[in-house]
Amino acid sequence: MTVMEGLRLVPRQERARQTYERLLDVAGELLGEVGIERISTNMICARAGMTPPALYRYFKDKYGILEALGARLMTRQNEVLFAWLDRHAPNGWAGLSENIEELILANAQVTASEPGAIWILRALRAVPQLAHVRLESHRLVSDRMADVYAPLMPHLPRDVIWRRVRLSVEFGFSLEEMMAEEDRIPPEAALAEAARWLRRVFED
Repeated sequence: MTVMEGLRLVPRQERARQTYERLLDVAGELLGEVGIERISTNMICARAGMTPPALYRYFKDKYGILEALGARLMTRQNEVLFAWLDRHAPNGWAGLSENIEELILANAQVTASEPGAIWILRALRAVPQLAHVRLESHRLVSDRMADVYAPLMPHLPRDVIWRRVRLSVEFGFSLEEMMAEEDRIPPEAALAEAARWLRRVFED
């Protein structure tokens, strides 16, 4: 089950699902414009052309919307990582190590395509009631990555591998925010340096 599917009240019917996704898209756009503090359900309703009662069929309040936005972004990022593992893990350590830039770039592209993504990432870190979305997602991908890396490093205990993976996941998450704010490092240079650092995490 994905983080997104684990949320309550995610509609299953196609029409309701489309409305739900549209509300998230509108909320993401507004979040990018006004930030976490100023965004409100009334503002989202006005932009989406809906009434508040219609919105409340899907979300309890603005934090419910932020939770769903975070879960959707985390799920999309995770899908990129899982596909990357499936593609390169069969080639062993060399396949994974040589293609880290591909993973970082693909993840950055997912984030860039998501409305309000940087504000969503900030919300997941800054709002206590949203922290579980980030933690559950990061632990999920750490479990999956540790499963892949453990056979390649049989000399290391799995808990050590999981710890290194977990730290690298957090590093990648922080990199996304930094790249959106720091204009003194060209994006391609940041990606190359990040890949070099991540390779070193697993060298032993």
